[in-house]
Amino acid sequence: METRLKTFLSLCETLNYRKTAELVNLTQPAVTKQIQSLQEEYGVKLFEYVGRALSITEQGLLVKQFAQSQFYNEAELLQLLGRADQKVLRLGATKSIGDSVLDAYLQKYLEDERHNLSLTVANTTKLFSLLENSEFDFIVVEGLFEKKKYDFRLLRRERFVGICAKDHPFAGKTIPFEALKTQNLFLREPGSGTRNIFERELESHGYDLSLFKRVTVLSSFQPLKKLVSNGLGISFVYQSIADSNENPRSFTLENMTSEHEFTIVWLKHTTASHYVDAFFKEKDSTPVEC
Repeated sequence: METRLKTFLSLCETLNYRKTAELVNLTQPAVTKQIQSLQEEYGVKLFEYVGRALSITEQGLLVKQFAQSQFYNEAELLQLLGRADQKVLRLGATKSIGDSVLDAYLQKYLEDERHNLSLTVANTTKLFSLLENSEFDFIVVEGLFEKKKYDFRLLRRERFVGICAKDHPFAGKTIPFEALKTQNLFLREPGSGTRNIFERELESHGYDLSLFKRVTVLSSFQPLKKLVSNGLGISFVYQSIADSNENPRSFTLENMTSEHEFTIVWLKHTTASHYVDAFFKEKDSTPVEC
C-alpha cells in the first residue's frame, strides 16, 4: 500500500500530527508533506482545524473509505500470491450475538478441517473501529449503523425484551414506561448495541436513564442475568439472550419497537463477501442481501 495512504490512515485515527509521526516513524514535517501531497493530487482538503482540534473533511472521509478498502485488498492479494500465512477467517460480533447466535455457524464452519477462524466479541463501537483498521473480514452487529459507509447483509431480526425475576410484578406482562420509575436497571457499557438501542427507545418516549431508581453498568451478560434472576433489578436484552437462561422471565414495554436487525457488515470495495458466503452458507437461513 502506498506510504502516503498509510500515513493518511494513521492521521485519521489519531487526528494529531505529532502522534501520527511517532506511529509511522517519520518526522512531523514529513507527515505534513505527505498529507499536503495527497491533497494536491486529489485536489481536495482532507483535514481542517475546528478551533484547535483537527478534524477530517467530508472528502477526507471518502478517501479514508477507499484507503481502508485498498489496505484490506492488498493483504488479500498477498494471501493469494502465497506471501502470507494460511488464511484464518477473522470475524467480530457483539456480545448479544457472539454469546448466543453464532454457535451453529461456528460449528458448521469448523467441521471442515481446512477452515480456521478467530472470533472477537466486543461492543459495537470497538468492532467498527477494528473493522475499519482491516483487523476483521466482517463483523456481526445489532441495531443501527451508518449503512452508506459499508457493505452489509441482514442476518435476521430479533425481539428486544425486558427481563426480570420469576416472581417480579412485571413477569410475563406488557407495562407502560412510567412503571420503570421504581426499578433498578442493569445495563451494558457505553458503546454496546443493547445499551444504544434501549437509550434510543427511552429517548423516543421522552425519557432517559434518570427515569430509573438506580442504574448499574455491567459489561458481561452472565452476572447481569444472575443479578436479575435474584431479584435485584431488571434489564433489556434480545430474546435469544433471555431464552439462554431459564431463570429470568421476560416482559415487554408498551409501544416499544418489537424487533431489531442483526447485520453482517464488511468494508466496501473489498472481496470480504466471499468470506461471508463461506461462513454462513452452511445454514438453511441464508442471510438476506441488502
